[in-house]
Amino acid sequence: MSAATILVADDDRAIRTVLTQALARLGHEVRTTGNASTLWRWVADGQGDLIITDVVMPDENGLDLIPRIKKIRPDLRVIVMSAQNTLITAVKAAERGAFEYLPKPFDLKELVSVVERALNSNTPPAALPADAGESDEQLPLIGRSPAMQEIYRVLARLMGTDLTVTITGESGTGKELVARALHDYGKRRNGPFVAINMAAIPRELIESELFGHEKGAFTGATNRSTGRFEQAQGGTLFLDEIGDMPLEAQTRLLRVLQEGEYTTVGGRTPIKTDVRIVAATHRDLRTLIRQGLFREDLFYRLCVVPIRLPPLRERTEDVPLLVRHFLNQCSAQGLPVKSIDQPAMDRLKRYRWPGNVRELENLVRRLAALYSQEVISLDVIEAELADATPAAQPVEEPQGEGLSSAVERHLKDYFAAHKDGMPSNGLYDRVLREVERPLISLSLSATRGNQIKAAQLLGLNRNTLRKKIRDLDIQVVRGLK
Repeated sequence: MSAATILVADDDRAIRTVLTQALARLGHEVRTTGNASTLWRWVADGQGDLIITDVVMPDENGLDLIPRIKKIRPDLRVIVMSAQNTLITAVKAAERGAFEYLPKPFDLKELVSVVERALNSNTPPAALPADAGESDEQLPLIGRSPAMQEIYRVLARLMGTDLTVTITGESGTGKELVARALHDYGKRRNGPFVAINMAAIPRELIESELFGHEKGAFTGATNRSTGRFEQAQGGTLFLDEIGDMPLEAQTRLLRVLQEGEYTTVGGRTPIKTDVRIVAATHRDLRTLIRQGLFREDLFYRLCVVPIRLPPLRERTEDVPLLVRHFLNQCSAQGLPVKSIDQPAMDRLKRYRWPGNVRELENLVRRLAALYSQEVISLDVIEAELADATPAAQPVEEPQGEGLSSAVERHLKDYFAAHKDGMPSNGLYDRVLREVERPLISLSLSATRGNQIKAAQLLGLNRNTLRKKIRDLDIQVVRGLK
């Protein structure tokens, strides 16, 4: 990397000194100022190869300066720093064309690495539409922890794209909030946001819910019904709990993602689709793939950009911000104004929060509604947390478990999930189908796609195997293993 002239604008003298020393050691010339007007004069005079600027300065907001810089010097890269560590700040920095956004306090090694990338980059960053993220509406995500800062930076980079995103995280971490933020601040924000929860829909109805059905397609289909893909046209389709989608529906979804079109249940005319897919799950999809419960090819279609939401116990420094946010919501809804004293807040930060942000929100609403005191003290918090139901510990799968025992264990969980009800009819065929697909797929893989050898291995007639491959929509690739 050749020596460059770097312009630094920050009203904090200590930060200017630290940056000057670090960048000078790399051989760069560093010019610093504490205001935006001097920075603008340098830029207008053609000085500088790179800019590092704070957002808040005495005479002008650093974000507002970027479009003016880009107008006269479009190739000049700008790195933005800010102590306003929110999603809105990250989005605004990206939409104005900043090369990178760094929250304060920043890691000096990371900043130096970003400077090197900016000076060596040959492609100018793309700006989002000029009206993106302009409003000062209620923030969709709360938190200034390092974990949340990284999420904000990833989201800011995704706002101007249609890339498919899969959000993972424990229940209650706010996966749908992230999906809505991607939509509300992205290029499809003027289109619809449509959500569907795979775990809440009976398996036999999922395809109809997703793709719609024609009149007479099945018993009870008295009218044509639009599916979620059609409802989300031009916008975002949020597939929540994608790990619970049955294999047959996974096959149809994969075909839609590959071909960009679908047919309704009972329909014959292909319908072009124009939606952005955002998926979410609290389950480990790679484990489901190994168990034969999730298609690997669909996994790679959905996980173009994976985002992991941390559980609340990994970002406890955000608890006070979240508490104040929920208390403000409660007062805006007519509940009494409350506050929480410091010992009580410290206790909330030490709690493990098995239900994550959702559990915290429910607790705060309960405090606002049920307690008469204006200041919530430690004894109240201790009493509430003592009554909290401990989270169920994840059950580890038995080591060396036989196939029959594994099937029995999964079927017990399946029946238990219906509580007092019963699974829908046709259970025998559905279970056999779920076992058949991984069995045949792995047999074909073991024989390198040779169907004659796979039929012999399975003890099936060759024509029977071909029919099952066709019915189960199994892809056969010769010579690969």
